[in-house]
Amino acid sequence: MVRVRVPASTANFGPGFDSLGLALSLYATLCFWEDEDGLKIEGCDDAYKTDDNLAVVAYKKVLARLGVPFRGLGVRIESDIPVSRGLGSSAAMIVAGLLAGNAAHGAKLSKSTLFALATEIEGHPDNVAAALFGGFTASMVQNGFPNMARYEIDPSLRFLALIPDFEVSTHDARAALPAVVPLRDAVFNVTRIGVLLKALEYGDDPLISAALDDRLHQPYRARLIHDYEKVRALALDAGCTAFYISGSGSACMCVYRGESFPARMEKLIAALPHNWRPLPLTIDYEGAALLETQVCKAGF
Repeated sequence: MVRVRVPASTANFGPGFDSLGLALSLYATLCFWEDEDGLKIEGCDDAYKTDDNLAVVAYKKVLARLGVPFRGLGVRIESDIPVSRGLGSSAAMIVAGLLAGNAAHGAKLSKSTLFALATEIEGHPDNVAAALFGGFTASMVQNGFPNMARYEIDPSLRFLALIPDFEVSTHDARAALPAVVPLRDAVFNVTRIGVLLKALEYGDDPLISAALDDRLHQPYRARLIHDYEKVRALALDAGCTAFYISGSGSACMCVYRGESFPARMEKLIAALPHNWRPLPLTIDYEGAALLETQVCKAGF
């Protein structure tokens, strides 16, 4: 039996589309045990109790890499990460399955290999990098292999997730993006990423606010989020440093200072439809962790 814990993550950070990710203090804890009776999944909706469950897909991926036959699996999921809200729920499942499968069979695969497998399953490295390694990460894929660098964030900066009761599927969020963007929009984003990384490190509020602007994904995905402009205006009027769509949405993230901001936002969004919920979060620096491991017997 293997038990793992994986943090949620917020990705893109404005201009850092499919590149920047931050691990957050919201967790999924999963137990895995190999069971010859077949596949058993507990703790999630029936729609996810199939072979397509990403934790199962990832676990099988490790077994295939190691040349170990799949003979059945039990999975128990306890997750506080909301599904399809842009907080890395799929990345958490993928990383959990990979980490557990590797630990259950001798931990023969390196963390960089697990990162590559996670990126292959997820299709982009931003969330899985943050979930696996923790902290604030920037990722890229070169010749089919992902690379990651960690950056610092001013510890006085705080993060408040605003989570509505509706989902935005990754498929719909991707479909909303144009296939081609103007050169000026690409330049707009590129010039802001380098500035954003240093602004977050130094805690430069005006630069953070300016550098979090984006023209590649947020203008298109905002249309999928009910009352986006209203929520954004309320957050900025309430004094948050910056506001951005977390991942593909529907959750939005406020970067703020001061202990009173979450309470102010809770009052301001209370009258809005879709039950927007404010959730203060801190940075998780550990990333995915093994909580308990019992190595499987040879040949199983």
